[in-house]
Amino acid sequence: MQDAFGRSISYLRVSVTDRCDFRCVYCMSEHMSFLPRDEVLSLEEIERLCLAFVDRGVERLRITGGEPLVRKNVMQLFDRLGARIGKSALQEVTLTTNASQLARHAKDLVRAGVTRINISLDTMDADKFRQVTRWGDLTKVLAGIDAADAAGLKIKINTVALRGFNQDEIPDLLRWAHGRGFDLTLIETMPLGETGETRADQYLPLSLVRANLERSFTLTPSSHRTGGPARYYQVAETGGRLGLITPLTHNFCESCNRVRLTCTGQLFMCLGQEDSADLRGALRAGDAALDRAITAAIARKPKGHDFVIDRRNPAPALARPMSLTGG
Repeated sequence: MQDAFGRSISYLRVSVTDRCDFRCVYCMSEHMSFLPRDEVLSLEEIERLCLAFVDRGVERLRITGGEPLVRKNVMQLFDRLGARIGKSALQEVTLTTNASQLARHAKDLVRAGVTRINISLDTMDADKFRQVTRWGDLTKVLAGIDAADAAGLKIKINTVALRGFNQDEIPDLLRWAHGRGFDLTLIETMPLGETGETRADQYLPLSLVRANLERSFTLTPSSHRTGGPARYYQVAETGGRLGLITPLTHNFCESCNRVRLTCTGQLFMCLGQEDSADLRGALRAGDAALDRAITAAIARKPKGHDFVIDRRNPAPALARPMSLTGG
């Protein structure tokens, strides 16, 4: 699939649920209203949509949420999608998770064909972890990380850089992650959804973080790519890789190869735009309707997003929360 700007769409991010067992302060409000369960696609419908994209050349599927592993029977989806790896265009099925459920699912993920995962972790301080997640248990998350590592999953730690919260911890997080053999990717906070927090207070440009890290570490640009938006650096002192995802200070739209499917069957062609396509209705209308809907949606993929964090206008750029879109 190619969009109107000649970009090949080879990566589909799929939210299987908007629900999560955390309430991270940059992602959602503490008292969330989640979707009624009858509005959420069945796992069989999600599989059919995923395979429709695979049949059109999508090579990578990333399962997201909310927290995807809180979805009942979600391992059935991993098993069925994993069975298509190498037998079609599909090269890999990956996962983004908060690790709270990994202790019981890590081995099953490997058996299903998952080889690498992204784990969200913003601090190694137990009290601060509970603060940023509003009620998460760091001990449980670390146990999940250990289980995933022991099962042989390749792990990348995702850390949202937050001004006044974890900016001083980032060098230690880098040393810890690389000491465990994990990549670390830093992410700028994004103005999606009401969270009850002021994003202008949270926003920490990664240009500043990088400058601070270069006082202690030697960062060399790397050609490493995973199919996502991160730009990577090799860190001489640790031997590991550091990724930077910068939707505000340096957007990555010119090379965007992805679209996002929500758990209700809405396809968002851009994380930072409201335009979407209703694939649930098309799916239920039959293969021909679905084919037309996907073709029309890809043709509408915009050139880029318009994320801005402005203290004078604290409202989020989009009312749609990240947990609905698929982070």
